Amino acid sequence: MVSEGHIRAQGLRRPSASRRRSWIGWQFVGPFMAVFALIFLAPIAYSIYLSLFRTRLIGGTAFVGADNYAKVLQDPQFWSSFGRVALFLAVQVPVMLFLALLVALVIDSGRLYGTAFFRISVFLPYAVPAVVATLMWGFMYGTRFGLIGNINETFGLSLPDPLSPDLILASIGNIVTWEFVGYNMLILYSALRVVNPSLYEAAEIDGAGQLRIIWAIKIPALRGALVIATIFSIIGSFQLFNEPSILKTLAPNSVTTYFTPNLYAYSLSFSGQQFNYSATVAIVMGVITMIIAYLVQLRGMRKAV
Repeated sequence: MVSEGHIRAQGLRRPSASRRRSWIGWQFVGPFMAVFALIFLAPIAYSIYLSLFRTRLIGGTAFVGADNYAKVLQDPQFWSSFGRVALFLAVQVPVMLFLALLVALVIDSGRLYGTAFFRISVFLPYAVPAVVATLMWGFMYGTRFGLIGNINETFGLSLPDPLSPDLILASIGNIVTWEFVGYNMLILYSALRVVNPSLYEAAEIDGAGQLRIIWAIKIPALRGALVIATIFSIIGSFQLFNEPSILKTLAPNSVTTYFTPNLYAYSLSFSGQQFNYSATVAIVMGVITMIIAYLVQLRGMRKAV
């Protein structure tokens, strides 16, 4: 028979053991939370703090509340840069994802000779740093010193200048597509590898051809992966910075200081010393990106259901 004192001792011991287990959990999560707060939350909080102030030549730094945000929403240079990346997203992202999907389907078909070599070759450009890739393509685009110029001189042609103001956005789109087709291909190919092969066998027994299998089995299986790849591509498009920043030295008349929102914020901060307004531009662009990515995610999940 258990004594009353023993029951009381057990009752006192259980809460302390539960608290000990909770502290053990926090010990595991704590280092990540500390790093997350330091490198993610703290910069965002500081940017929001900066966006609430404005530095004047006379009077110094003063609190202005939401005035900087109102100024951004009326800034034609900001909306010009936003429209440029929106056009870039609308054209480049579908082309890139279509190519990535096509390559993933070809590799997954099992009818391609040297699949491993082909897969690595397509993915390899992603391993090239963006700075190196942009410099490489930038020099190939050159009409006086690069590949385009050599072709014009050798064959007596007059190919259009890829670094001209009318073609610079398409040229950047080509660089970004070359860099990230392999990355998105890997996402889609990984999703295809988890599809049960028995589904393909059953479809072939029923007389379905390869196109029917792709449309009825593979494409639906890729829906979640396509949503993820689309969201990543949207975020990357709105964050476009490296390519125009580097090409600006090769084509200064084609890439303005407000070519993209990120380049605009960078120019305001490091060239114009307008740190408060630069932080405001970054915050506004981050909110817009978050909203659009969230809406795409909701639409993709609704279709999946």
